[in-house]
Amino acid sequence: MSSAWIYECLCDETRLRIVQFLLEGPLCVCHLQEALGISQARVSQHLAYLRKRGMVESRRRGTWMIYSLPKTPGPDLKKHLALLKDCSLTDEKFHAALKKLRLMSAGCGPAENGTPTKA
Repeated sequence: MSSAWIYECLCDETRLRIVQFLLEGPLCVCHLQEALGISQARVSQHLAYLRKRGMVESRRRGTWMIYSLPKTPGPDLKKHLALLKDCSLTDEKFHAALKKLRLMSAGCGPAENGTPTKA
């Protein structure tokens, strides 16, 4: 994955925020929707864009889709994600949204025993 490809994916503020949130760990669409304050459809469109280009991975957990950054990112992506994480340290808008995200339930989808952790 080239740097140009990575920056093409991150040139949209919503996609940039999604990747920043996923630096914190895997999330479901409902958490991203709440943190970003946009519709589920818009979040899903951005996630589909990122997934198609290899920037995020998804897995099904019951009826929920859980998104994460690639488990084994290529060297270019790994470097750019580290840079993005460093840049996030001074981004007040990101920190406000991250605080909101952390206040939400940590669980999403069915727990290992099949019991829903978030309705």
